Amino acid sequence: MSDGAEGLGPDEVNFVDKRRIDPQTGEVREPSPVDGELGAPVDEIQLDTAGLASDIGNQLAERTADLQRLTAEYANYRKRVERDRVVVIENAKASVVTELLGVLDDLDRAKAHGDLATGPLKSVADKLVSALTKQGVTPFGEEGDRFDPTLHEAVQHEGEGHDPVIGTVLRKGYRLGERVLRHALVAVTDGVGPAPQPVDTPAADVVDVDTDVER
Repeated sequence: MSDGAEGLGPDEVNFVDKRRIDPQTGEVREPSPVDGELGAPVDEIQLDTAGLASDIGNQLAERTADLQRLTAEYANYRKRVERDRVVVIENAKASVVTELLGVLDDLDRAKAHGDLATGPLKSVADKLVSALTKQGVTPFGEEGDRFDPTLHEAVQHEGEGHDPVIGTVLRKGYRLGERVLRHALVAVTDGVGPAPQPVDTPAADVVDVDTDVER
């Protein structure tokens, strides 16, 4: 009976002896060049461990770079969301406080007329001012303050303008933190300091010329 399948009839069966020890001689047989049930050659299924390690290393480096990039993008996203959230809150707070500035103006006028000396209106005014102060609202613009065009709006100016200060406060200005909600409306006058003196220019030297000419 032949080991190969060639020349077999339709009713013949081919048997392959896969025993590692030859039953007749007792010697160990050499391994067959065919390994596994699929008959794949051994040299074709051997793995290139060095190449596989290099490929795994490259994939790991790519995945690590992708993870680092995603982590940085997420961190930037969180910072941007937090910054936008703070801006929205500050804008909403500024909008509400701006609507209340008219009420503060009315309270200032009532105080100037002596209506806030006593009574329930004084208590309401004190509570409103205290609540706004806790939110970071501060007034500015007092008589005698140096005029600052970035904070004050002048509707009247008396004097030469060499040292402008606030003479009369027509309407207070307000800040919310470092943000200017409204400029102060003021009348400007000159300060009490001395006016700058003009710079003296040295007089030209006068040269006497003898007009007598000897004859």
